Amino acid sequence: MPNRVRYAPSPTGFLHIGNARTALFNYLFARKTGGQMIVRIEDTDTERNVDTGIENQLSMLKWLGIDWDESIDRPGDYGPYRQLERLDIYQAIAQQLMDQGHAYKCYCTKEELEAEKAAQIARGEDKYHYSRKCLHAPEQDKPYAIRFLVPENQTYTFHDLVKGEVTFKSEDIGDWVMVKQNGIPTYNFACAVDDHFMEITHVLRGEDHITNTPRQMMIYHALGWDVPTYGHMTLIVNQHGKKLSKRDGDIIQFIEQYKNLGYAPEALFNFIALLGFSPGEQELLTPAELIEVFSAEKLSNHPATFDPQKLQFINHQTLKNLDLETFKTYTKPHLEAAGLITDQDEAWVDSLLDVFQERTTYGQEIVPLTESFLNAPFEWDEEMRTLMQEEGVKVLLQTFKDGLDPHHFDPVTLKAWIKESGQKTGAKGKMLFMPLRIATTASMHGPELPKLMHLLGFETTLERLEKSLQWVVSS
Repeated sequence: MPNRVRYAPSPTGFLHIGNARTALFNYLFARKTGGQMIVRIEDTDTERNVDTGIENQLSMLKWLGIDWDESIDRPGDYGPYRQLERLDIYQAIAQQLMDQGHAYKCYCTKEELEAEKAAQIARGEDKYHYSRKCLHAPEQDKPYAIRFLVPENQTYTFHDLVKGEVTFKSEDIGDWVMVKQNGIPTYNFACAVDDHFMEITHVLRGEDHITNTPRQMMIYHALGWDVPTYGHMTLIVNQHGKKLSKRDGDIIQFIEQYKNLGYAPEALFNFIALLGFSPGEQELLTPAELIEVFSAEKLSNHPATFDPQKLQFINHQTLKNLDLETFKTYTKPHLEAAGLITDQDEAWVDSLLDVFQERTTYGQEIVPLTESFLNAPFEWDEEMRTLMQEEGVKVLLQTFKDGLDPHHFDPVTLKAWIKESGQKTGAKGKMLFMPLRIATTASMHGPELPKLMHLLGFETTLERLEKSLQWVVSS
């Protein structure tokens, strides 16, 4: 039988970095081992469900490049794939557990349970366990939950793919609710039942789920089912070593936000894969290469640090190596939204993007990069004025201006003319390129000068050179 893994989102929110990592590692594991990946919708928390939560999560997974073999949009032999459509399965298993003496009805009200907990705290007890007062209660005509009867003096040990051997004691776990009074199963019960009937062989999930594992193992043991192999990935922390929180305003955390900012999905895929997995010395990898090198044994048992600068580096490397048409899909919409593109033709847009592609970290960044070039006032600061007073600058600017030809104003010709102007005037190095850059762009640094001049156009370049010559003469 092939390995079967699952990603089980709830519709309580949009796709977060942490959830995306869980999905991605399950995807890599399935594809590397020739297994199957299932996306199961855990929608039993009806009060917190968001209308578009699942739609967003599935669409963002697909955008990242993660696909699956079975789900609500790709039915297989193990459905339904929404938990609320599987209630009859949970009810049957809950009844079986009660019939076998592994579970019982609990008629306690919320107020009674709160009072019991308060009494235990008042007695100085350090953990709350249900008192089992309903364990042998007679049948009653009122609402009830179903609790699992935790065995006494039992240990639950499993080999975790990430953490090694892990052990829990039953004495640390009170009789827990399997089915709520409204008939909806709790997470641990539904999860165990679904994993069994969907024949999940490996459960790869976040470290925050590790305390759920013994409860799920209790269900497996009670029913004589095989326990899947578990792997609990370590926490994702910020650069201060604190657990990544959705309230951490310093880090963008939802996948859709990265898409809207113009990040490349393959770059985000690459970055997320490195959050707790070490592929070796080479870290810039395509999804296909990550599948090839992936191994659950290489998952780190140390917290994974979310480094925004590393993500920007990976995305920058990805964007600058794209062909121009693909790069345009990440950047042009942002230029249009900012009003920087109006009636310009595509050739001009292509020239603009070609100039700034090397410098663009993410799609939306094209706006401040180009805006500072297109709309900045043509003015010199003191450092520029000092440099432009150097000997030979006036002759260089005049020579270069006089040789400009509106019919041959392309980057290749301009590059050659810059070089020739230097030979004619004896200017070279910094004193060749810096004065020409200042005289045409009012900047001392920037992208390739011939491309910038071409982008400015012949008339603007000539006008700026004439104005610069006047400033040089009057200084």
